[in-house]
Amino acid sequence: MNQKPSIGRIVHYTLSDTDAVRINARRTDGPAIQERLLDNTWPVGAQAHIGNRTAGGDVLPALIVAVQPNGQVNAQVFLDGNDVLWVTSRDEASEESGSHPGRWHWPQR
Repeated sequence: MNQKPSIGRIVHYTLSDTDAVRINARRTDGPAIQERLLDNTWPVGAQAHIGNRTAGGDVLPALIVAVQPNGQVNAQVFLDGNDVLWVTSRDEASEESGSHPGRWHWPQR
């Protein structure tokens, strides 16, 4: 059965190495926040991104938020933390290759 992507569907997204670097670079932890608060270097109104480290090849759930005419999707990837990753113009992984970094695929049933 050939499924077509549509808004609101949950798929699996495989992080690329670049995705993981972007996520890990913007995250912080409690001790770092406390140090910056004590030094008065924490920006007023700043939101802390906290969560477990990610790596290329990690497979995470993603919500399709837009489908392009060429079949590519934009999605919000749910991370193991208090933040998400917005990915745009991503292709579906081929069935033969399974999960593929930077691409999405349908969950197994």
